[in-house]
Amino acid sequence: MGAACLGGPRTGLAQDIEETAKDIIAAQIRSQAYRCENPRGAQRDPEHSRPDEPVWILDCENHSYRVRLVPNQAAKVETLGAG
Repeated sequence: MGAACLGGPRTGLAQDIEETAKDIIAAQIRSQAYRCENPRGAQRDPEHSRPDEPVWILDCENHSYRVRLVPNQAAKVETLGAG
């Protein structure tokens, strides 16, 4: 992978991953009856993540959530507060 793909934070590939992640994670928590209106962004939460269970902070217009993605199970969702 060339250096051009490794840009600084929130640029290039990292920004694309976060944009895709916010839409996927928002769809997942909506399927579990959580409200996520107009997702604004998603960032990995390395402090709470495990190698096989990534944790993301999802920022929606109405709330923010900490979301643990567990393979073959429903996501574990913690409401952090109003958006």
